[in-house]
This record gives sequence, C-alpha cells and structure tokens, in this order.
Amino acid sequence: MQVVLTDLLGLSLEDLGFTPPWGREGRSDRASYVASRRDAGPMPHMPVASLQPPTVGKDFRAITRSHRNLYWSVTPSVLHPAVLEHARLGIALLEETASPARQLLAAALAESYLLAGRIEFFDLSQPDQASETLMRALQAASQADDSLLGSAVLAHLAFIPGWAGDPEAALERMVAARAYARREEASAEFWAWLDAVEAECETRCGHARNALKLISEAEDRMGREAGQHTTPDWMDWFSPTRLAAFKGNTLLNVGHLPQARQTLQQVLNDLPAEDGKQRTVILGDLAMIEATDGQPEQACQYASQALDQLAITWYATGLDRVREVRRALADWQNESCVRDLDDRLYDWGTTVNALLR
Repeated sequence: MQVVLTDLLGLSLEDLGFTPPWGREGRSDRASYVASRRDAGPMPHMPVASLQPPTVGKDFRAITRSHRNLYWSVTPSVLHPAVLEHARLGIALLEETASPARQLLAAALAESYLLAGRIEFFDLSQPDQASETLMRALQAASQADDSLLGSAVLAHLAFIPGWAGDPEAALERMVAARAYARREEASAEFWAWLDAVEAECETRCGHARNALKLISEAEDRMGREAGQHTTPDWMDWFSPTRLAAFKGNTLLNVGHLPQARQTLQQVLNDLPAEDGKQRTVILGDLAMIEATDGQPEQACQYASQALDQLAITWYATGLDRVREVRRALADWQNESCVRDLDDRLYDWGTTVNALLR
C-alpha cells in the first residue's frame, strides 16, 4: 500500500509518515510527540504493551461519534481543537491497545482526523493543514484496514488540488479513492458521492461538461442500486439532496441558469432545518445565478440570506460563495442593493468572524 500511495500522491514514504515517531528509542519521545500541535508521524504499528481494557475502542468511538454530531451546530474554531485533542489521545491509546479493540480504535481515530480535516478545509479555509490532517486519517485507516474509510479520505484529499485548479492531481487521488472503494461492498450512495466529488473537482478545473456526465452517472446509480449495500454511519455529509446541490452548482457553471435555479430552489426546500452550513452554499449559488442573469436585486436578497445564516452557523465555504457573488455584481456596485450588501458583508461581525475563524 505504501508504494501505491507514493505513486498516486507524489509524496515520499517519509512525507507520508511511515517512519514511527518514537520507535525503539523509548517512550520518552512519545509525550512530546502527542503534545505537539501537529503530529508528523504515523500511528504505531504494533502495541508496546496491552494496558487498555477491551472496551477502549468502543469508548473512544463514542466520543468520535459525538464530535461528528456536534459538527453541524458547534462553531468550527471551538470544535476543532477538541477533535484534535481527542485524536492525539487516540494515538496514545493505540500503542497500548491489543486487537481486536485496536482495529476499532484505529478506525475511530481515522474518523476523528477525517472530521478535523473537513473542518480545516471547508470551515476554516486551511487547505495545507487539511492535507496534513487527512494524511493522518489515511494512516489510521490503514491501521484499521478499513478500505472505505481510506477511500473517503483519499476523495477528500482530491478536493485540495481540485479546488486549486490542478485536475491531474485531483484525478490521481480519485483513481486511488475508487480503487479502495472496490475492495469492499460500497453502497450506491458512497459511489455516487465519489462521482460528485470528482464532478466538483472537474467543475472547478473548468471541465463542467465532464462534471455533468459524472452527476448523471451518480443519479443513475442511486436509482438503480439503492439499498443493495449499507452506507457507513460516518458518511453523514451526503444524501440525494446533497447530490442535487452538486448538480445545481454544475449547471450554474455550465450556464444552464433556468435548470440550475429550479434545481437549487428545490434543494433549498428539501434541506433539513439543521443543515445550516449547506444552506449558506445553496443561497450563495442562487445569488450567483441571479447575478449572472443580470438580476442584482434578487442576487443581493439571496446573498443577504446567506449572511443571515452565516451569523448563526459559520462556514468559510459559504462566505466564499457570497464573496464570489459580490465580485460578479461589479457592474452594479453603485446600486443601493449592492451597497447594502457591502454594508452587510463588511460589517464588524462578518469581518471579525472571517479573520478569526
């Protein structure tokens, strides 16, 4: 697996962290390693001593699941340190835990690092830190020998070059993600999400028509194979409504404005009340549709609604959408509705939140 990752990700074994951080020198180095802000090395491969009870994996996983549930309502800058500290605890416990609890612990640790990486990338706009954290998640998934978790992490790693406009690197990581997914019985929903991730990367790299084909394949798969296999409970970021959101954004980028508007308005109606983060993204996309269609007042209305939601549920990706809309409204910058949007976009609360979070 190490050789495959070095080829696909373009990193050396050392960069991937496959040299144990404390190794045979003793346990004294471990304390400083666990306490550091950034964990540079991998999970220990074998426990030094079995000191933890057989329940340690389940106990650790229970906290991981709680963090995952809290993600949808807790301020990212508040939740993120707690998730990282929990992950550091997992590293310490991993060395002291024997199988089969060790495999369960490693899987939960991978989930924690995956959550931390998602927060860094989507909520805090820190792609470099997200890349490091997601590599930790991939290492933990390898310790758990959980191919679906590995696939999910690799797909998240594809977002980073995809959003940066590097289609080759994004595609390589998606090829790896699909290879890992084939090793287990992945659900139709899981495969559809992989299609959606690749579609978003293609869209951001200027290949929106390729993205539409991927979205169509995802819709067909979910209709044809739904219910054949179980979707992991940790994959709580995707649903048919989320797939429609991907589709609406892609239609917007292709320039199919009426279809994009209809699709995203339906998504907005179907979103659960607690899904405030996604709501900011949908409102931003609807605002961009109206701006592109030469309707500045409607665009400002949607953008203002997005800012209202951001005041409740902060999401850097949502703010990015609003900023893109404001750039698209440059031709109407002297209109009163755009000036009012500027007052909202650059008020004290939004400005400070954007800088602090």
